[in-house]
Amino acid sequence: MPTERPTEKIGGVVVRFAGDSGDGMQLTGDRFTSVSAVLGNDLATFPDYPAEIRAPAGSLAGVSAFQVQISDHEISTHGDTPNVLVAMNPAGLKANIAVMERGATLIVNSDAFDERSLAKAGYAVDPLTDNSLSEFAVYKVPMTSITQEACKEAGVKPRDAERSKNFFALGLVSWIYTRPTDTTLAWIEERFGSKPQIADANRRAFRAGYDFGETAELFDSRYEISAAAFREGEYINIPGNTSLAWGLIAAARQADLPLFLGSYPITPASDILHELSKRKEFGVKTFQAEDEISGIGAALGAAFGGSLAVTTTSGPGLDLKSETLGLAVSLELPLIIVDVQRAGPSTGLPTKVEQSDLLQAIHGRHGESPVPVVAATTPSQCFDAAIEAARIAVTYRTPVILLSDAYLANGSEPWLIPDVASLPPIEANFASATNATNAEGQPEFLPYVRDDETLARPWAPPGLAGLEHRIGGLEKAENTGSVSYDGANHERMTLLRAARINGIADSYPATLVDDPSGEASLVVVGWGSTYGAINAGVERVRELGRHVAHIQLMHLNPLPNDLGSLLAGYEHVLVPELNLGQLCSILRSKYLVDAKALGKMQGNPFRPAEIEDAILEHLGGAS
Repeated sequence: MPTERPTEKIGGVVVRFAGDSGDGMQLTGDRFTSVSAVLGNDLATFPDYPAEIRAPAGSLAGVSAFQVQISDHEISTHGDTPNVLVAMNPAGLKANIAVMERGATLIVNSDAFDERSLAKAGYAVDPLTDNSLSEFAVYKVPMTSITQEACKEAGVKPRDAERSKNFFALGLVSWIYTRPTDTTLAWIEERFGSKPQIADANRRAFRAGYDFGETAELFDSRYEISAAAFREGEYINIPGNTSLAWGLIAAARQADLPLFLGSYPITPASDILHELSKRKEFGVKTFQAEDEISGIGAALGAAFGGSLAVTTTSGPGLDLKSETLGLAVSLELPLIIVDVQRAGPSTGLPTKVEQSDLLQAIHGRHGESPVPVVAATTPSQCFDAAIEAARIAVTYRTPVILLSDAYLANGSEPWLIPDVASLPPIEANFASATNATNAEGQPEFLPYVRDDETLARPWAPPGLAGLEHRIGGLEKAENTGSVSYDGANHERMTLLRAARINGIADSYPATLVDDPSGEASLVVVGWGSTYGAINAGVERVRELGRHVAHIQLMHLNPLPNDLGSLLAGYEHVLVPELNLGQLCSILRSKYLVDAKALGKMQGNPFRPAEIEDAILEHLGGAS
């Protein structure tokens, strides 16, 4: 009889699953996350994909990892460093051991540490036997052989059974952290029910891992993490790309417009196309174009036709879309360009995170062609950012660039499903023939007459009698929209377009400043996915008795009207970005503040400890 182990209550844990790209680490992490969400834990995830699609098996370049923090209290990041690393092979261990702190737990698939696999990972000596891991709590588990033995009765061959070893790992970690089995077993049945043999093998592997934890007596205790306290309501665990897609659907419904997506698949934005293509019940139309230029061209045509038009891409695709984006600026039509940023330049690191498209989004077009830029801050907030981008696009008749990134796109967190009635209205206000008159009061449609408040021109889809007009890339005469080569008119139109975009800032709410003491001399200014790490780093500094403020910007062009005066109230301004200081340079030039950049260009998000260290350095060390 196995000895019954005590269960220890803990506040949270950070677990990282790592192995070859064919080892199912993303699925394993996703399942562990989902069952934790069902239990009511707060959580944040970081799926870390290999940059190469088909890297050699067992190589460092082919390592796929999934990190998740689960907690009994509110958290905002996937954690600094893992408390537990589950390494399915030597490469998974070697690629991640540097981020592990002394005393952390290593659970390794000892069957994979053969001579050939060690050589592929660059090990001259087996780290499980050379005492190099003495500072860690190492548990050597023969996952492959136990899985193969457990799956014999399922009738699968040993090589096929080996593919289920990720479910063994999931079962073992589920036992350690007292995750229930029924949710995972039900999911296996639903996912693999059409392939009974595979479903049976995965069930057996999962049960074998769970039972191994119970019977092997390797572990002194199990751990329990209580549910976190959430606001009352219905929650789901949602990735950023799904959240953004749903936000676009909600925005279209709020504006009573059909939603059209013209897009070319590109990592890490493709999941938005995939999600929207499944939502035909909401009248969504998706068009997978043959290239990036066709995608935005189709979307711009849909905008002219009266749809809420969207195109999705990443940095390389934004390069290609820039000419048509300039045409959208000239036509003054609502269009949303979603840029899910990744590390560049060129192909760069296509699965890794970076925030290096900001200056391109603001300035990266021919001529004076300003566009609003909105940035999402968390996976769930992608929903709200999409609605805000749509509000600006429709209200001000302009293309809008919505910035996300690979960390937000692939990461997930609990999301309180909003009451649809609480969502902000969006008024399309199409032009009508009744107000189509010229300066003399005679019936005539003037497509570039502007609204007194927003400076937006009328939106007149084709086919409406009395609202016929010409569009194109040549400069428009003010009011009439006729082609004009007059220099004075060109300057006037340029100024009007700029004033229309600058005026959008008048519609923003007051900028939120997180400065509870009111005594901070330093403010940390972030944008996009840096929110979680900054929030956690700032809280740690406050726990040391130091004062620090935090501003996280969603609107990056135009910047909020009150931002300059807010920054002037602080002695120090620190700007963490996953680039070399793009927002920092804008703040320095626009507001003449001595902002300091904290840049990171490693393909990984900030850790809270990095933010904490930088703040303390500026404040003169820890107290």
